[in-house]
Amino acid sequence: MQRTVPITGRVLYLSEDPEKIDHQLAGHPIDLDTAGPLRDNVSTDEITPTTIMLVYDERLGRYPYVGFKAGERLPIPEQAIREGGFAVTVAGKRYGKGSSRESSPLAELSAGIRLIIAESFERIYLQNCDNIGILTSTDFSLLDKLASGEAIPIEAFLEGRDAVTQEIIRHGGLLAYSKSKQWPRVESVQGHERAEQPLTLIEKIIQRHLHPEFSDSQRGEGIFVAADWRFSHDYFTGMCAHLIHNAFGDEVSLERPERIIAFQDHLVLASESHPHVTKGLLPGVANLASGHDQFVQRYKVKAHGVLKEANGSEGICHALMAERYALPGEVVVGTDSHTPHSGALGCFAFGAGATDIANSWVTGYIRCKKPETLRIELMGELKPGVTAKDIVLHLLTQEPIKSGGAIGLVFEYGGSAVRKMSIDERATLTNMVAEMGGLTGIVEPDEVTQAFLHERRGIDFEIEGWMRSDPGADYKETLSLNVNELGPMLASPGDPGNGLHADELKKLIPIDIAYGGSCTAGKRDDFDCYHEVLAWGLENGLRIPEHTKFYLQFGTLDVKKYCEEKGYLNTFEQMGVTLIMPGCGACANCGPGSSTRSDQVTISAINRNFPGRSGPGGVWLASPYTVAASALLGRIGTFLEVMKIKVQEKEGRKG
Repeated sequence: MQRTVPITGRVLYLSEDPEKIDHQLAGHPIDLDTAGPLRDNVSTDEITPTTIMLVYDERLGRYPYVGFKAGERLPIPEQAIREGGFAVTVAGKRYGKGSSRESSPLAELSAGIRLIIAESFERIYLQNCDNIGILTSTDFSLLDKLASGEAIPIEAFLEGRDAVTQEIIRHGGLLAYSKSKQWPRVESVQGHERAEQPLTLIEKIIQRHLHPEFSDSQRGEGIFVAADWRFSHDYFTGMCAHLIHNAFGDEVSLERPERIIAFQDHLVLASESHPHVTKGLLPGVANLASGHDQFVQRYKVKAHGVLKEANGSEGICHALMAERYALPGEVVVGTDSHTPHSGALGCFAFGAGATDIANSWVTGYIRCKKPETLRIELMGELKPGVTAKDIVLHLLTQEPIKSGGAIGLVFEYGGSAVRKMSIDERATLTNMVAEMGGLTGIVEPDEVTQAFLHERRGIDFEIEGWMRSDPGADYKETLSLNVNELGPMLASPGDPGNGLHADELKKLIPIDIAYGGSCTAGKRDDFDCYHEVLAWGLENGLRIPEHTKFYLQFGTLDVKKYCEEKGYLNTFEQMGVTLIMPGCGACANCGPGSSTRSDQVTISAINRNFPGRSGPGGVWLASPYTVAASALLGRIGTFLEVMKIKVQEKEGRKG
């Protein structure tokens, strides 16, 4: 294992100023002071936009930062990093936000990047770098050492890292570390929660799944836990298979393949996706689909595939995990940052990169840190037209969440408002922990959970006495919110944290596209909201303006069936809504509902609005109620606003 790290190559400063980027790409070096303010919140959507994620190997090296936005430009073209001889990237706070896609660090590594220095990193991105051998640091003094040509001791990259991560970094990556370890059979794990101190629910679940070697671990330390469910989706199944075969050989066997699920959901609507069709990307999509199919056929894992009768899938992976598989007290991991969706049922569900998932396929164990927990107390009762999505958009504006102080934490939701919520609404809270930087979200199971499992899955589930946090459990912090005071929220384009109250909007903003769907907003309760607004509009003589297109996409086939049984489809048809079969679609810039021009404005119920996330136009985030109301108005507005306008019109006619 290496002792020093010789890094030769240029330094790329990801400045807010596009001209500083141009200057560097033209071959002119600059320093930290000259670079000016560094970009914060550089997302994985910017490092590797979805439209280039069509390979899962070194070919990604053509593309790092092609979606990076400085000012109003995307200044970094294909091949620029590799051809420019860059070896170090420097950025600001919360580098690597967003998707868990390991394509981003793999693209950087394949282009020659060996070290990334930033003020702070998002949890999954940082772990992905560790796993594939990219070094990371928050120590900007390393730049002076690099400038003087010093070989930096490996210890410089181990400071503040837990013991497991240090070993992984020393080995050059997770799979090399994994091959050096002995992994006990998952069935032999006999962990149980310790009784000597009060524990949170997540801590109890961890103790019951903990690898024996880590039985004495403390908070903040790296651990491995036995996973009940491990899943991948079509972007990453092929990459995961490629990784395990490279590391363990072609004859590798999988641990409990009946507990591995492969979903096709992200790319199933590529044939209806403007960028994928017009840019000739469909062969790349076919390449990813082929890698996915080959894995499913070879290992006989559980699979949810494409529909034969129409474009679409059986459902989005997170939603199907909650509808079909996850149970309270289980550990669920997947190749997507929104895996915490299933935490609404009271399980430990979190997203991981391709290397972590590949390793879990072989060993049965998944890596994480023993986490600290942030308690979110939601009290009171939501006003009509206000939903869990509004709560999340509000939380994203609050300290310590906005500044990144919640990175890697568990969000434990409780309080009277949560107890009144359905599982669908609780899933919005846990799903969007990904946007807040947390490890996962969880709600203690209760009678609402039992009713959901009985009605949706025919399971009579008994909640065991241990399935709750103990009185006196230790929380890092408790945030309290009286939801009575909360109104409809928005997040302006560029970041989910750009939150503002809808009544704070200072001008009228016409919209070209309204979109409702995704794992966050394609559930039954979400469609109840869309229908309520549109049915009211229909009864009151309103129609969607010609300049606005409204798309609704079902999260799963079960949601579509629910809408059919409730009679919603007739209302949607009368209002001219474009209905889309299940899949990730526009949320992954791969289906109807994405913008096609930079001047288009979208209001969307999805979870993220990073640059390029749903096409080149600007995306405003909002709740299902607000999205449907905006569709009726042809501009951003709330359901209450729609109803007030109609009342005023009626009173005006009477006068």
